[in-house]
Amino acid sequence: MESFTFFAPTRLLFGPGKLNELGDQELPGKRALLVTTGGKSVKANGYLARVEAQLDRVGVEHVLFDRIEPNPLRDTVNAGGWMARVEHCDFVLALGGGSVMDGCKGICVVAANPGHDVEGNEVAGDIWDYAMGGTAKGLPIPNDPLPLVCVTTTAGTGSEVDAGAVLSCEETDEKLRLGNPRLFPSLSVVDPELMLTVPSHLTAFQGFDALFHCVECYINNAHTPMGDIICREGIRSAAMALPACVHDGFDLHARTQLAFANTLGGYAMVCSGCAGCHGTEHAMSAHHHDLPHGAGLIMISVAYHQHMIDAHVCDDRYVDMARLMGNWLASKPEDFIVELERLIDECNMGDLKMSDWGITPDEFDAMASNALDTNDALFAHDPAQLSHDDVVNILQASWVE
Repeated sequence: MESFTFFAPTRLLFGPGKLNELGDQELPGKRALLVTTGGKSVKANGYLARVEAQLDRVGVEHVLFDRIEPNPLRDTVNAGGWMARVEHCDFVLALGGGSVMDGCKGICVVAANPGHDVEGNEVAGDIWDYAMGGTAKGLPIPNDPLPLVCVTTTAGTGSEVDAGAVLSCEETDEKLRLGNPRLFPSLSVVDPELMLTVPSHLTAFQGFDALFHCVECYINNAHTPMGDIICREGIRSAAMALPACVHDGFDLHARTQLAFANTLGGYAMVCSGCAGCHGTEHAMSAHHHDLPHGAGLIMISVAYHQHMIDAHVCDDRYVDMARLMGNWLASKPEDFIVELERLIDECNMGDLKMSDWGITPDEFDAMASNALDTNDALFAHDPAQLSHDDVVNILQASWVE
């Protein structure tokens, strides 16, 4: 038995109807910055009103910040942190998917760690002081971030149970990591009823992200026994539930199973971490901020995993994953590619093209450099180390006219 450390202190409410219990919990403050996206869904579907009602019934004041983007931006995170500070909020509540939860982790840091101008006056802090890689400073976080409560409305990132985030900067075309054990949410609500209205294509993008968290953590060269257990169930649950959710979004049983796979993906990243497939996609969506993270992953996943299979670095794990995805007779690592392509087609994702988001082959060299420079920690997890040319080749192999 290998040794490992497992630390995941978030109190988790999981299951249909659990949002109704939010107000019964011991919340970490009395005035919340309530954060969501600039979109309409959480308001139109009544989720924002339900969260506000839960806070109101226990006397928790709240201020709304509804500006988070699909790939949360540095400037937006800084603005949210400053708003939490000037509004005297003592905790942050994230209502939304992975982008909102990731953005809120940055907001929690900025709110508690303001910056200063050249004259020493207090100004809004900059999350790039604490993000890691690229042009970010990667400084230690001096003050404890504000406590975070998450109410997730999607099954994708697993951010409700981990201590990491991914944040973007338009000016530098970077998508960088933020991570600290003090960023674990204190409380998270995973209520699959809030996911019933997610459109089919977004369900697929988010669900594949959850699947790939487990897949990449399973082939991680630093995998652990605890992580293996979590990843295997996450892969099985995601592969089984994804097609059902895509084809019938109101299938609550399937939504619950996919939500479980998503949360397991968060715990998987606590155990080990994602690898070069995620690192490569971060560069794609850093150059094209409108590209959904899951869509980018789907487009490059076959080529990435084919590269690892060709290197024969973890054949047994690819065979095992093929079996978990439904081929109980799998006997060779290439069977995983067959199962992956089948799942992509079943979820109507086989026709995705990079050109749909403005990506062109002449960007691949710059994307590879960006990926390796800004997400070196993810590439360090690859079972076979990727060179610059390898990343370019993966992108080229994923290109469809």
